[in-house]
Amino acid sequence: MRLVKKYGSIIHGFPNYLSVHSGGILITEKPIHHFAGTFLPPKGFPTVQFDMVIAEEVGIFKFDILAQRGLSKIKEALEIIEYNQPDAEVEDIEEVHIFKNDPRINAKLTVGDCMGVFYVESPAMRSLLTKLGTSDYLGLVAASSIIRPGVGKGGMKNDYILRERFPEKRKEAHPVLAEVLHETHGVMVYQEDVLKVAHLFAGMTLAEADILRRGMRGKASSKGQFERMEEKFKQNCLEKGYSHELVMSVWDQVKAFAGYAFAKGHSASYAVESYQSLYLKVYFPLEFLTAVLNNGGGFYSVETYLNEARRLGGTIEAPCVNKSDHPNIIIGKTIYLGLGMVKDLESRSISRLISSRQLHGRFKSFGDFVERTKLGLEQMVTLIRVGAFRFTGESKKELLWKIHLLHNSNSNRRVELKLFDRKPIEYKLPGLRSLEIEDSYDEIELLGFPLRSRFDLLDGCRDSGILTSDLPSWVNKRVQILGTVVTAKRVPVKNGRTMYFGTFLDREGICFDTVHFPDSADRSMMTGKEVYRITGTVSEELGYYSIIAELVEPMQRQLDPRVFGNKLSHKNIE
Repeated sequence: MRLVKKYGSIIHGFPNYLSVHSGGILITEKPIHHFAGTFLPPKGFPTVQFDMVIAEEVGIFKFDILAQRGLSKIKEALEIIEYNQPDAEVEDIEEVHIFKNDPRINAKLTVGDCMGVFYVESPAMRSLLTKLGTSDYLGLVAASSIIRPGVGKGGMKNDYILRERFPEKRKEAHPVLAEVLHETHGVMVYQEDVLKVAHLFAGMTLAEADILRRGMRGKASSKGQFERMEEKFKQNCLEKGYSHELVMSVWDQVKAFAGYAFAKGHSASYAVESYQSLYLKVYFPLEFLTAVLNNGGGFYSVETYLNEARRLGGTIEAPCVNKSDHPNIIIGKTIYLGLGMVKDLESRSISRLISSRQLHGRFKSFGDFVERTKLGLEQMVTLIRVGAFRFTGESKKELLWKIHLLHNSNSNRRVELKLFDRKPIEYKLPGLRSLEIEDSYDEIELLGFPLRSRFDLLDGCRDSGILTSDLPSWVNKRVQILGTVVTAKRVPVKNGRTMYFGTFLDREGICFDTVHFPDSADRSMMTGKEVYRITGTVSEELGYYSIIAELVEPMQRQLDPRVFGNKLSHKNIE
């Protein structure tokens, strides 16, 4: 044991495993084995035994080559448009200048109506775009960088918003900063702005400025070197006659970037992709949202994107054995959910179903499906409960009786013939029908959400309060509004307490945002994907409306009669 403690203390803090960077590529003039040994992990890629910091210190170039789903959404959206609207005129997606000058697209940016659109769909980005009144490409480029933590941490985000909206406030910038950073109104927004300020404001050489930039990102060749650059920055500014207060204010802004700012080229490329996505969202919304769902969604849940599709005129259908594929598909304006979305439905069952349909055509009846696919009882029950056989016109309960009778009597071929060969049967089922609320509970269990609006599941509620569109008329007034939770961001505050920033959908499927300070958070209850009544005061800032919440209360949902019968209960079942 003494030896374990001795050597344990010696190796404490050493790396205890080797990992592979998902997209880190080293490029060297000579073969890599001139610089380091390699090992072959299970993924099969030769991997060096040092990290990126060492690579930079010895002068080896490292590139991060990463994928992101936004491009896949664009590609698939174009493919879906081609089969769903073959006669539609679609702009060349590479001709981004067309999108930049499209008033319909820019109008969506101005109000932050960008759900599903790459990089600009989050509540924070929606708020920023609205406050900025963003209406062009360069404005979006700036917004893509301003949303990063470094700009906000240094207090520069609010300065930029005010100077963008109110030109007279641009005079508040220091004359040198206003000249150096004229495009962004004297506010550091991009990573290159650190170089500009260090070189033109503080009088450092470009080489020194670059050391400063890299040092903020933890990539200076030595800690002491960065500290020397910091001292030189401050000393140079004081020698130029700047006040100590100004010097420290500018330095605090520089330091706040700390590697979190985007390079302008990075923001510009993101804005290009945002415009491409927004073009598809504006002109082909249902095809675009289908592609969003098929590529892992984005900031929001599947249910939220389906609500958006419904709001934009789409119809959402449960999986169907005759129409659905493994992914989601769209036919006209109807989105058929993919079989792959059904919980507990096995991949091999989906493959057998689709293969049979491709080889022998659509299924003519429930019996035809059973005969051709020969799926097990549990898989058949799952398909029945999710409504995949509704083309037969038979209720779920009738089909469940049939499939259980068949499997309980699978040794008796005569029973099977009586069921499916149109011969007289020896029993008669009573009138069986499925209630809508029962279907909704099946969907919640098997899909994770109901296909009806959650507002339609409420138990006798008629008092819906105001709507999101009413908020401008209620500024500084106390209101009540019903909403389903989209997302809630938890923010720790002092004394171990918590506040939240929430986003909800109202009855019309429109987003509204809420702020829950600690006292409100303590007495509110947000326990799941329910409909809630939010009581609070409407706030407005630069055209962006939110609700300062006082209380959040869950509304009573109709109960599943199969579980509770006619009993009433305040429990929420999900």
